[in-house]
Amino acid sequence: MADFRTIELSDPAIPVDGLRFATVKSRALRQRADVTMYATPGADGATDLPIVILLHGVYGSHWAWALKGDAHRTAARLVAEGALPPVALLMPSDGLWGDGSGYLPHQAQDFERWIVEEVPTLALEAIAGCTPRSPLLIAGLSMGGFGALRLVGKHPARFVAAAAHSTMTDIAQFDGLVEDDRAGWSGAEADRSVAAALHAARGQLPPIRFDCGREDPFIEANRTLHATLDTAGIRHRYVERDGGHEWSYWTVALEDTLRFFGRVLRGAGDVYEEKP
Repeated sequence: MADFRTIELSDPAIPVDGLRFATVKSRALRQRADVTMYATPGADGATDLPIVILLHGVYGSHWAWALKGDAHRTAARLVAEGALPPVALLMPSDGLWGDGSGYLPHQAQDFERWIVEEVPTLALEAIAGCTPRSPLLIAGLSMGGFGALRLVGKHPARFVAAAAHSTMTDIAQFDGLVEDDRAGWSGAEADRSVAAALHAARGQLPPIRFDCGREDPFIEANRTLHATLDTAGIRHRYVERDGGHEWSYWTVALEDTLRFFGRVLRGAGDVYEEKP
């Protein structure tokens, strides 16, 4: 019998209506890569359709946000409520290196460029209404949170908002999760630490929001990141609620992120204001 170290299974109760799947040959990765895509109701006929990139965690892949987290139906519901304008959801794989690539530059592959450059380019080619002027927003969970916050710190002019759930905050946290050798990963400080990446872009950052469950193993790291950003005068929104490092938490937390993105896209007064 096959002996798999990890197995991630989709939830058969979540319908796939409206989802599209793409496999592309990535120059940054020098291999094929997959993306799940979804255009919300109201996207037809839109111009400069906002692009929301959702990054998965370790062990996962491109389908996880939709088929474990129900991201597409959450987005559609919020559009119907008027809390979010029509958007294109792009949910890429991280490049499928080992247990997780960290969305980092590696010695022979650039998983950062895959997300920052190639995934938005795919949106322009595959989803009507997406243009070079489309606002770009990014969010992620766990490893994907590490990727989203670090990437907005390194490319602050590229994104109009960023968010993270249960985020890993330092590269050392990967060692308890992945069994692969990280010798080829970038050693730059902004690639090792979320706080370092955000501090380097201080004064240039777009709105940022992150949250964590009180039963999550990364709760103290998230509290430390919050305190560090406060001390540095980096404005952000940090929220804690009950829950652990699991999809039942992330599925609910994503709604808050998309509402946050909706406020940013609408140009609401103080985008950090939200109902308790």
